[in-house]
Amino acid sequence: MASPLSPPRLRHLIAQHRAPISQLLLLLIANLAAWAWAFAAFAGHPELLGTALLAYLFGLRHAVDADHIAAIDNVVRKLMQQGKRPFSVGFFFSIGHSALVVLGVAIIVRATSALNDRIDTFKEIGGMISTGISAFFLLTIAVTNLVILIGTWQRFRRIRSGATLAEADLDMLTAGNGLLARLFRPMFRLVTKSWHMAPLGFLFGLGFDTATEIGLFSVAAGHASEGIPPSAVMVFPVLFAAGMALIDTLDSVLMVGAYGWAFVNPVRKLWYNLTITSVSVLIAFGIGGIEALGLLGRQLKLNGGFWDQVAALNEGLAHFGYLMIGIFLLAWAVSACIYKWKGYDSLPHPAQGAPLP
Repeated sequence: MASPLSPPRLRHLIAQHRAPISQLLLLLIANLAAWAWAFAAFAGHPELLGTALLAYLFGLRHAVDADHIAAIDNVVRKLMQQGKRPFSVGFFFSIGHSALVVLGVAIIVRATSALNDRIDTFKEIGGMISTGISAFFLLTIAVTNLVILIGTWQRFRRIRSGATLAEADLDMLTAGNGLLARLFRPMFRLVTKSWHMAPLGFLFGLGFDTATEIGLFSVAAGHASEGIPPSAVMVFPVLFAAGMALIDTLDSVLMVGAYGWAFVNPVRKLWYNLTITSVSVLIAFGIGGIEALGLLGRQLKLNGGFWDQVAALNEGLAHFGYLMIGIFLLAWAVSACIYKWKGYDSLPHPAQGAPLP
């Protein structure tokens, strides 16, 4: 019996999926280009690489939000039932969604920069304000993601204990949907081509009702008030969009052409969600906690062993961005090994998901 990845089989798969493979390669290049821009833009502010990674994680995490998964997976199934191979459904949905996010950040950055230029007092206290905004937001997003993490872990434990996976998957797809998402969802029945998802993705973004999007705006406003050039601040939404487009496109491609691969099995979606959310919580608590304690120590003029260490950590934030990237890569590798070692991939799962409501 030929191996599933024997050279003839591999050549056949490549020929059959040349278009989506090309699309994913272009998105990988776009992701690398976004990171190259980040490293170039923050050459003088390496401490912002940690924040850049967080923006990228927001995109990776937002791509598996309930609205995205439900919309993409079910529209893919709908178009496949019509005899089509809609590899680009996730790509166009995320592009439309990203367009609104980038536009929103651009408006916020422009407004904040204009305020900086006109109010000298604001410029003088800008560092304290931006640090306070950043710390408050990061700790808030850490708590929010911690709640999400607990809920996702509880669903995963139910699956591991033998719960019906269809029910757990349905929970994942329907939990936390926003008002506008519910309002626009019936419009997905009108989709007949992949590119139709772009305007609907844009409409879905109008709610700004997810913590990741609100968080991205907070990051942008905080660093714009600190005097970081607008062109550099725009790295954050671009990284967000790059990560989201890659994962959403991967989702639709695998839904079409590779049943049994990652993202088709709901257990893998849950495990991916657990991994990304866990790392997001770790990074947000790490950076936010250091910034908050540093701000408190400076304002109250606190000294001593602990506060000296806090001050040193704040001064060392220039290297913390590199550390966070390393933690992310390490966590991803460990997560993949645990998934294989525990045999979670063998948990039974339904071939089809819930119909579009």
